[in-house]
Amino acid sequence: MKQFTHVALLVCILMSGIASAQTSEKNNDRKWWKEAVVYQIYPRSFKDSNGDGIGDLRGIISKLDYIKSLGVDVVWLNPIYSSPNDDNGYDVSDYRNIMSDFGTMADFDALLKGMHERGIKLVMDLVVNHSSDEHEWFVQSRSSRTSPYRNYYHWWDAEKGKPAPRYSLFDINHDAWKYDSLTNAYYLHYFSRKQPDLNWENPKLRQEIYDIMKFWAEKGIDGFRLDAFQFAAKDTNFPVFPAGYEKNFIQYYAMGEHLHDYLREMNAEVFSKYDVMSVAEGAGKSFQDAHDLVDADRKELNMAYAFDAVDIAKPEGYSLLHFKEVFSRWDSAFAQNGWLSIFLANHDQARMVSRFGNDTPAFRDLSSKMLATFIMTMRGTPYFYYGDELAMTNAGFERIEDYKDMPTLNEYQYQKNTGGDLKKFMEQVKFGCRDNGRTPFQWDATHNAGFSSGTPWIKINTNYKIINAQAQEKNPASTLNYFRSLVNVRKKNLTLVYGKYELLDKNNPSVYAYTREDESGKLLILLNFSKENALADIGMDVSKKTVLLSNYKERSRPGKRKNTVVLKPYEAKIYVLK
Repeated sequence: MKQFTHVALLVCILMSGIASAQTSEKNNDRKWWKEAVVYQIYPRSFKDSNGDGIGDLRGIISKLDYIKSLGVDVVWLNPIYSSPNDDNGYDVSDYRNIMSDFGTMADFDALLKGMHERGIKLVMDLVVNHSSDEHEWFVQSRSSRTSPYRNYYHWWDAEKGKPAPRYSLFDINHDAWKYDSLTNAYYLHYFSRKQPDLNWENPKLRQEIYDIMKFWAEKGIDGFRLDAFQFAAKDTNFPVFPAGYEKNFIQYYAMGEHLHDYLREMNAEVFSKYDVMSVAEGAGKSFQDAHDLVDADRKELNMAYAFDAVDIAKPEGYSLLHFKEVFSRWDSAFAQNGWLSIFLANHDQARMVSRFGNDTPAFRDLSSKMLATFIMTMRGTPYFYYGDELAMTNAGFERIEDYKDMPTLNEYQYQKNTGGDLKKFMEQVKFGCRDNGRTPFQWDATHNAGFSSGTPWIKINTNYKIINAQAQEKNPASTLNYFRSLVNVRKKNLTLVYGKYELLDKNNPSVYAYTREDESGKLLILLNFSKENALADIGMDVSKKTVLLSNYKERSRPGKRKNTVVLKPYEAKIYVLK
């Protein structure tokens, strides 16, 4: 959900989930959600149907055939509920209604019907760690200390003195307690002042949430992503945290004492009664936390969405050795039980190719294809962010006025007020701000990239005449058509879903090499993460092996040493070994 500087990347770490039948299960047991490819759509930026500059549900409906052509199985939509838009829909004022910017409930029903007719499942984002301060619950809660809704939120009466400090990720002063004079009390908001945290200790609040979930499940949706949910359980005594806790706030905010109780109750009330996915933002503070969330016998969730790799990419570059270590460690921890998702981008990140690849014209397409190959060939359910199939890049905004992201704007003001280095801050924002990943989808080379006939809510990337779906449709070698081929390869080779993972050439600083193997076959994946030729020492001769897919037309040449392969810049290869 959120982002700016180091805090943003940590917050964006948070996503896990998927629930259905929760019997004892091993990782080679077939499940539809393990074999699915998830495509995330940021509705505000996908397609505008009415010329107001804001993407909407009718716009998505008009592009369902395009989505179907990608081969994806699931669409995850960012929040579309009624909201005053302090945080682009992550501040919900009515969980049973559609934001007017996006359309009507009739539009939603038509979208769901159109998706299901095409064999595409729909997962909705559910924001229940907090609501909007304009939600009727909060309006009533702050009206009186005796309101029946008072205990739906976290209040601290001012006569007790100010509560122990809590860090807010989005507040302009990073203070999570907001004084409210109406009842002479403070309310808690881990995010913006307009996002008061809900009190999950209150069983009435929990039942309200379950009823909302049932409302959407009865409509026929296929799952929920529970935003920031690992923060939901709180120690309501609000003890004092040690100095500097905000530098590692996950350790203090995540996985509170009763979180698993809430999830098991949610499973019993909702997940066990409907065939739905549940994707909860947050995999905890340790492998044990993650397993407690997702192991089948826990009857909570199904999939861990591990974010350790998200913070690796930096403006100055990153270490592939670290990258490999993180993904290999998580795979090892979940080799027998539990399930992972695999991703490199979402709505809280800048663009994948700009962060993990090389977005210069010479290497943009090659490195984007290489990164997509990584996502589609690792064990776990792949999540792919809209526009990454085109190798859409960071926006390149130079002025703070071009950004719309509330936490970024607040942090800029905070840095300005406290004498921070604004030049350095703007460099970080240009590389990592989540607005980079929220610019409108580039459909074609016409006005506004075919996104809208009006003025877009945020600027279109200026490279849209070069990078757009229409141009790539016509090019068999485009990143778009390569993505489609990758999805097809994954679906035809379940070894890529269930097969064991083995890392090769571990200490190679440029090449990520690994095999995937099960009883049905063995595949070798070679990925050059550098802009130079790189030698992969793989311990086998692949000169006569079949190449299943590559982002180069030419075969890789063998190295001078036995059992080595020379990979071209950002080359990706999938070999069939048996």
